[in-house]
Amino acid sequence: MSKIIVFTDTHMAINPRKGRPEPNARLAAGLKHVATFNADADCIIFCGDLTHEGDAPSYGLLQSRLQDATLPVHLMLGNHDNREAFRATFPDVPVDEGGFIQQVIDLPDLRLILLDTLFGPPYEYPASHAGYLCEARLAWLDRQLTQAANKPCCIFMHHPPHDTGFPAMDQIKLRNGDEFYACIERHSNVKHLICGHVHRTISGTHRGLPFSVFKSTVGQMPMQFTSLDSTVENDEPAAYGIVFFTPESTLVHTEDYEISGLETD
Repeated sequence: MSKIIVFTDTHMAINPRKGRPEPNARLAAGLKHVATFNADADCIIFCGDLTHEGDAPSYGLLQSRLQDATLPVHLMLGNHDNREAFRATFPDVPVDEGGFIQQVIDLPDLRLILLDTLFGPPYEYPASHAGYLCEARLAWLDRQLTQAANKPCCIFMHHPPHDTGFPAMDQIKLRNGDEFYACIERHSNVKHLICGHVHRTISGTHRGLPFSVFKSTVGQMPMQFTSLDSTVENDEPAAYGIVFFTPESTLVHTEDYEISGLETD
């Protein structure tokens, strides 16, 4: 059995937005909670939007905070990130042959595939808030699935490749979701899809593939199914995901660690 911890949308910032949750303190509390209650996990995956501005000082702050992690950490990018600034701070993070922040993690019973859906450079907001998998990245994904033909795979990506029911976020989902699904449907070994971006706990299936989306460690998307404003968020408790993979099942949990009632001291 494999056990994976998922943090997403940490939005680290040297100068947090006024009136918004403080991202450094919330991530510190989350890492402490994992170390206390989920120290047996295989690793922690950060599913993008590591920083809010994609700036070097914020990546430096994240690097400092990750020294508290007691498990192996794997970092991914989201639409608030900057690939060049990230690589300058984290030069040892694996990249593919095109320089994209993509990697595979092979566990005894499972292959984890981490995708880079950042649409940039150039980083021209708001257009680049949507995600994209170029031809080279899709070809890379196809190769990783082919190489693991006899092994279950779980794909991690920041942007959901399909609608999630929140119009504000669905307009900045993965731009070419149909191409993504066409790629993975050529294979039979994709077991689950895990995303961030929406700042909400969501689960379901799309085109027959089970998926999970997790809450942020900072603000959450309000439960408004008509809003077109992707910047609105509320101060619900921070959370991380806990995913168990067994030969028979995938079990997905969300831990609202600030209100868990479990003491970390």
